[in-house]
Amino acid sequence: MTTEEIPEEIPALSAQPHISDATLRDSAHMAGVEFGPKDAATIARLLVRTGVDLVEVGMVSGPGSKDADLVLATHEAVSPERSMTLVVVRDRQQVAKALDEAERLGVRHIMYSIPTSEQHAKLKLGSPSPKFLQTLARSAIIQAKERGFHVTFSGEDGARTPKKRLVPYVTAGFEAGADRFRLAETVAYLSPWQMENVIADLTAIDGSEIEIHSHNMLGMAVANSLAAVRAGARWISATVGGIGERGGNAPLAELLTSLRVIHGDTRFDLTHLTELSRVALKGAGLGEAFQSGPTTPHAFAYELPGQLNHPEAYETLPAELVGNRRELHVRSRLTTALVKWALDGSGVFVDVDAFTPWLVQRQELGGAPLLDRDAIRKAAIDFQAA
Repeated sequence: MTTEEIPEEIPALSAQPHISDATLRDSAHMAGVEFGPKDAATIARLLVRTGVDLVEVGMVSGPGSKDADLVLATHEAVSPERSMTLVVVRDRQQVAKALDEAERLGVRHIMYSIPTSEQHAKLKLGSPSPKFLQTLARSAIIQAKERGFHVTFSGEDGARTPKKRLVPYVTAGFEAGADRFRLAETVAYLSPWQMENVIADLTAIDGSEIEIHSHNMLGMAVANSLAAVRAGARWISATVGGIGERGGNAPLAELLTSLRVIHGDTRFDLTHLTELSRVALKGAGLGEAFQSGPTTPHAFAYELPGQLNHPEAYETLPAELVGNRRELHVRSRLTTALVKWALDGSGVFVDVDAFTPWLVQRQELGGAPLLDRDAIRKAAIDFQAA
């Protein structure tokens, strides 16, 4: 069907959404997935040729970021102006160090990751207090704006954050000078009609510019993204192939083709989408296809200790409900906390502080193969015999 043949009753959007792509951030931090600088440059160039406005790349929490090579490669490929890097927020001193690192890398656009739900705030910030949350966000935003950054601030687990907690937080962020707010459906939770209501509350805030970042565990990430735009969101965050944590993200190809078919949006060059998927899947080590949803091996796979030790904060349904299993997948980001989790209940006892660096070195020599719980337990037995 050509653009001219699209029926008149198909609704036109009041404003065409901007697109940001999080493949080099969200997908790159999916358990066991690690893109290289060459992959980053290729993916970033193809995204910009497709018409994506902003390429999200890397994560910075302080000095010596492990994602520095990805960030620099993306900057060289598409410029810092077309790139955005996530900055973790925990306290004022930590934010200052993270911003120092972002400046060192030449970052221009930052996206603050701030947990807004009571559960996530208590887990990651040590306090569920709404007042503390607002104070922390204001401080972080003011620090960044004083340094000249373009600032998007997030509501991590925002989709599960009650209106009475979320709206004052978002209002405080814009009053502090933020440029955009991203609602993160960190845990797939809302239906499209519920998403419209949540976004409508946010777009009603004076001076607000809203972005939606939806996960696809329930298969509604694209539908929720379009619902958000219908309610006034100006940005949609997606990933190539839908690759990402917890069942994946809103898949870029499905999103852009939906915009074309449903809303007659012809701004994007869709001819790059198949190559993008091929490059991203190969770089991620995921074969030739990525499947979203709760039954896949990666749906409940994690590489952060907090996710493994507090799964209820990241799951609206347990793995066992669908006959799946919670698992550890890691390559080069191995820590003693992950090793302790893998060995718990195994009957294998080693000095974890000595075993972890031994295993890290073996990983480096072996080309960083994927490690799961069973592989770590077998390695511990090898360590005992060494």
